[in-house]
Amino acid sequence: MADAPRERLALNVCHFARLLRKAGLPVGPGAVLDAVRTADAIDVSVREDFYWALHAVFVKRRDQHEVFDECFQGFWRDPFALNQALSILLPRNKKPHQKQKEQRRRVAEAWSNPHSSDVDDIPPPEEEEVKLDALMTASATERLQGMDFEQMSAAELEEAKAAIARMDLSAMALPTRRFASAPRGRVDLRATMRASLRGGGDDIPLRFRRRRVLPPPIVVFCDISGSMGRYSRMLLHFMHALTNDRTRVHSFVFGTRFTNVTRALRHRDVDDAFVAMGADVEDWSGGTRIGQAVRTFNVDWSRRVLGQGAILLLITDGLDRDDTDLLAVEMERLHKSCRRLIWLNPLLRYDGFEPLAKGVKAILPHVDEMRPVHNLRSLNQLAEALGPRARRIVA
Repeated sequence: MADAPRERLALNVCHFARLLRKAGLPVGPGAVLDAVRTADAIDVSVREDFYWALHAVFVKRRDQHEVFDECFQGFWRDPFALNQALSILLPRNKKPHQKQKEQRRRVAEAWSNPHSSDVDDIPPPEEEEVKLDALMTASATERLQGMDFEQMSAAELEEAKAAIARMDLSAMALPTRRFASAPRGRVDLRATMRASLRGGGDDIPLRFRRRRVLPPPIVVFCDISGSMGRYSRMLLHFMHALTNDRTRVHSFVFGTRFTNVTRALRHRDVDDAFVAMGADVEDWSGGTRIGQAVRTFNVDWSRRVLGQGAILLLITDGLDRDDTDLLAVEMERLHKSCRRLIWLNPLLRYDGFEPLAKGVKAILPHVDEMRPVHNLRSLNQLAEALGPRARRIVA
């Protein structure tokens, strides 16, 4: 390949990577360099080979495939795509799937100005000032609070992640079995005897003690299977904020395996936390084995982290591919081990939700409360449920 065509190809690969980044895919400089080297090593005249070569570099999870495909078909235009374009104009009875609509929205926003960084220095044209009456309109903050995570654009997702990072979640404090000295309370006989020996007089100074009061431990189970999709990624930001906001928080994720990610989420920087977590977790966007995951926790971790009135947050849609009889038995054991078990289910966003799946039926009898978790407002309501001092998430 000549130097000039090679340079143009490398430049186009960089522009394509920028388009993917605007569409919401996590594309960094290292991936761009790998893509340029890959394009230089294959025969780019074979479109299918070129497609899968870039796919192998840029696509890391199953849910990123559709976004990549739409961006590729639009950026690297097929000279034989005229028939496909004409077929779109034909009448169709079947409506497109909602998820496809949302993906096209993200890609359309990325296409609106794919090279915006090249023209950031150009001042915008002067426009005539237009005054609008904002009466009876909802603010952008309120709109973002009620928007479903699956319907958010790439920019709105970034705003939601920043809002979650600013969250302050303080649960109600509970008395423990340990005591501490206090000005009033029950008499501490041991401390009183020591004080009387030091004084040597007839007066015995009384010493008092009270139970120590601490926020209960919080244990978080998060489903990262393919059915949870974007919800699990947003809720991982919630878990990171929760871990860095207070002590005694233990976080676990599960799909086909069960992984403890508490240490990874303790990184102050969310990007460092996700990199550390990605090195430990190997079952992103796969199947779901809830029963086996709960069994692993009951055997290996229950006695370690469920003491002192722990609150357990179970984040899953309940769609289990494993034995539901095992799930029912292990959920009963888990419920008896914690003070409060709250099930956070994104399927509750649907008004007509009914517990028809076998996994949902197995979990439901063993939870204290079931809440939706699909937008910022639902996370605010969760904060209010966990403690009176919890402050709202401000977008």
